Amino acid sequence: MSRKKWTSLEKPPLSKPVLEVVESMGFEFMTPVQAAAIPLLLSRKDVSAEAVTGSGKTLAFLVPLLEMLSRRHNESPWTPKEIGAIIISPTRELALQISEVLQVFLTHEQLKHLRQKLIVGGGSIEEDIKSVQNEGPTILVCTPGRLEDLFQRTGTLNLAGRVKSLEFLVLDEADRLLDLGFKTTINNILGFLPRQRRTGLFSATQTTEVTDLIRAGLRNPVLVSVKEKSTINTPSRLQNFYKIVEASDKFIALLDFLNSPSIQEAKIMIFFPTCACVEYWAGIMPHFLKQRLILSTHGKMKNKRKNVIERFRKEDRAILLCTDVLARGLDVPEIDWVIQWDPPSNAASFVHRVGRTARQGNEGYALIFLLPNEDAYVNFLKINQKVELNPLGNESSQGQVDLKTVLAKLHKLQINDKSIFDKGIRAFVSHIRAYTKHECNAILRLKDMDLGKAATGYGLLQMPRMPELKTLKADNFIGPDFDVDVQKLSYRNPQKEQARQEKIRAYEETGQWPTKKKHKKLTESWEQSKKNKLEGKTKKELRKAKKLRKKETEAGEEQKGKKRKTHYTQEDLEQLANDLRLFKKLKRNKISDEDFCKEMGIEDE
Repeated sequence: MSRKKWTSLEKPPLSKPVLEVVESMGFEFMTPVQAAAIPLLLSRKDVSAEAVTGSGKTLAFLVPLLEMLSRRHNESPWTPKEIGAIIISPTRELALQISEVLQVFLTHEQLKHLRQKLIVGGGSIEEDIKSVQNEGPTILVCTPGRLEDLFQRTGTLNLAGRVKSLEFLVLDEADRLLDLGFKTTINNILGFLPRQRRTGLFSATQTTEVTDLIRAGLRNPVLVSVKEKSTINTPSRLQNFYKIVEASDKFIALLDFLNSPSIQEAKIMIFFPTCACVEYWAGIMPHFLKQRLILSTHGKMKNKRKNVIERFRKEDRAILLCTDVLARGLDVPEIDWVIQWDPPSNAASFVHRVGRTARQGNEGYALIFLLPNEDAYVNFLKINQKVELNPLGNESSQGQVDLKTVLAKLHKLQINDKSIFDKGIRAFVSHIRAYTKHECNAILRLKDMDLGKAATGYGLLQMPRMPELKTLKADNFIGPDFDVDVQKLSYRNPQKEQARQEKIRAYEETGQWPTKKKHKKLTESWEQSKKNKLEGKTKKELRKAKKLRKKETEAGEEQKGKKRKTHYTQEDLEQLANDLRLFKKLKRNKISDEDFCKEMGIEDE
């Protein structure tokens, strides 16, 4: 299929200002999703577009958005109290990125009549209200939570009144919006918008939830699906690699790779499973890679993420440690490698993570570390996501890193600062518990992992206290070769150390360690917590049903002639009793979790 130039659009053609900005960006040809979606949107059709990450979806909706608003402006100029377009994205980073690209267009002299406003969480909602009132934006680029807040606010803003002339709604990364739990929020927002509008829904994957959203938010949509060679879900110029390593050697393997000559000048993203993992390794890695800039960001950093990402964009040899908060939407074309510490929580996330490289036709590389018991994941990805993984070649620093040296350094860092020791424990525990929530738990099973080796890989001074350790293998832990009393470790931060010393004095006086809560909850594994929660809920329902049944029986005897609604029948009680029997079987391990969920008709959380 021949590539289409931007100037080839004829029905209708693009305006001169829009074409000039596109050409100034260096884009002569349209990507497939742009060539398919833009003409449809300009012909007043609702469009649902599915395309792999990095395929140019942003321009696919910004260009028609600007054309629609400009044409309406020529007929009837936009007033400061009219909003013509809303773009909803799942994260602040993606919203900011869209806003930056949009601003490039709006600086053109013939497009300055259009104004935009970035509305995301993290700041004062009162400031957002004032800015919308004072600036009178024509376009809102926003995250769903903050937009819903503005719609629900009563007062002088009256956002619902401002969107009565809305021309275009964009739902970007729709599958991610739903993954993050914004389904109800999106439906609430749709209730405030006029039905006579155009809607563009853009997504990297099509799920059942996305299909439901299409039915609710789009009118007679045209479905556009653009695949790379129709056989793979990742960019065509992306090469995916894997490396099998023992859990104890994973950090060694990562350092070995990052120190290899061919990687020295590369810009790299490294994905970790949890925020605590990012926090820990962001404090550790600068001690081992002193010639590289190590940056970090995760979902709990909130307002700091913007500055971190901006710095990452500007630095040529930076390494960014992050969680899945950046698995979608981040557009840094110069990223050379994406590395994954371990498999993500679901197979679709793998596609989104590696999609941070090889964008806009550039070459890119991705590497995932797998444990020996996780080798089946390679074939799983090939079947489930049509992603081909190849074993990594001899990219190494030629043996400059060894386990004994690295462990000694990790142990010393923790001994010198209890804060690093605390972060290491939190990182390891959060990693293990996140591992139990893998979607493909038939392959990635915690019982197959050697927790001793995994803790060694984190360089811990001792094994943490975890309920999981009571039943799982943890024999191969390698700690320091000398005795360490972790209770005597001190913080380098003076304030934290002072607080620790005060607690020690209080303990010596009272015999009790001071805590915020009077009653400390006994620790239990996540699996047990889930079972207890479900069992307690069902027992409560059974007691409530019996109580109501008794009241209804008594009321029936007193008022035999009156009709009443029966809330709980004998069949209901029998069903609840059957549920209890299933719980007891589950606790005795007579049935598997999968069989239990199937019998109960529930999905895993």
